[in-house]
Amino acid sequence: MLTRFVLFCLFLASYTALADTNKKLVIYHDADYSLNQLSANAMKMGLLTAFDEVDNEIQGFSLELKEKNHRGNIKRSLLSMKDFLKDEKALFILGGLHSPPYIKNRTFINENQIPLLVPWAAGGPITRYPSADNWVFRLSVDDTKAGIRISEFALQNLSCKNPHLLLEDTAWGKSNKKTMSSYLQDKVPFGLSLFGWNIKENSARIMVRNIISAGYDCVFFVGNFNETHQFVNAMAAMEKEKRLPIISHWGATGGDVDMIFNEKIKQDVSFHFIQSCYSLASSKQSLFQRSVMARAKKLFPEEFTSPEKVKAPAGFIHAYDLGRLAISALQQIELTGNMKQDRFLFQQALESLQQPVQGLIKEYDKPFSKWSEQHQDAHEALRLENFCMATFGEHNQINVTAN
Repeated sequence: MLTRFVLFCLFLASYTALADTNKKLVIYHDADYSLNQLSANAMKMGLLTAFDEVDNEIQGFSLELKEKNHRGNIKRSLLSMKDFLKDEKALFILGGLHSPPYIKNRTFINENQIPLLVPWAAGGPITRYPSADNWVFRLSVDDTKAGIRISEFALQNLSCKNPHLLLEDTAWGKSNKKTMSSYLQDKVPFGLSLFGWNIKENSARIMVRNIISAGYDCVFFVGNFNETHQFVNAMAAMEKEKRLPIISHWGATGGDVDMIFNEKIKQDVSFHFIQSCYSLASSKQSLFQRSVMARAKKLFPEEFTSPEKVKAPAGFIHAYDLGRLAISALQQIELTGNMKQDRFLFQQALESLQQPVQGLIKEYDKPFSKWSEQHQDAHEALRLENFCMATFGEHNQINVTAN
């Protein structure tokens, strides 16, 4: 009899342990782990650092991140979203660097009620699905504001009087064209050129030479890391007296900036870029910010040897802050294990966070609300005042210029 009782207890313990392992929430990370692996890893580390603060568990549900490499491809991103919908444990998708997958697939995301949290992709339309039932939340640069900050800085700080817009020929580039053109149209004349992905340096040189020959006095640039590399090299190859300052979106920060910005390049080319107004390399760190860095260094010792050595730091910063907002939303609801219902409760909680949440960039007090045509920024956690311009320092750390 005793033997039967012991066996029953062992069975019960095993069953309970199995049930506990099945209680998990899976977060899909839809990102480019191929050409833009550094930015993808930075976002992953940011989210995992936030999760570590709650021991990777919410209400008995373990938190698990699943990498989904879309390789910068819209269709592969859509396949990841379809995989997500089949996964009974999947709670939300953490987005990646590229805007086109979320602009092109925006209707699918919202019609299928997929919570998408975006820590990098900046395209303006991403969060502005024309419905109160909106499932995309962003904590990142927003191109409806980025073009304003870039243009404002160029005209006021660098005295640009005849800028040329050099933009990648994608939905992201066109989103910036709209914002920049709107800001500049009544202030200064400007030109426009579009380029495709994977442009080579010879083609970039021809475009740069044409811009210089046409009499423009600065370049507004929107492109990712590889394209930044080609155009910066192209500008550096011009005669010293003909080189123009480049005022850029933040595409350069998505890769290993040491590959582009050696000491000579930094001397030869004036290069400013947009960032959120916090830098890991800042000498002024609060106790909270220092504690986050200590935790990240413990979790990822090779990547966090020192703050200025962290690659694609914006990805870490934004994903960490988003992770803390996600945790706050989850703590505000009662999880049921019915994923469709839990996703709905999660979305509702994000739109009505009851407690302020401390992040690296700022303290977030009700960062999201119900979207409407009158409240276009309802799903944007950051505002224009949270966007600054920056340069690369001696060790290519990001030095933010206060507004």
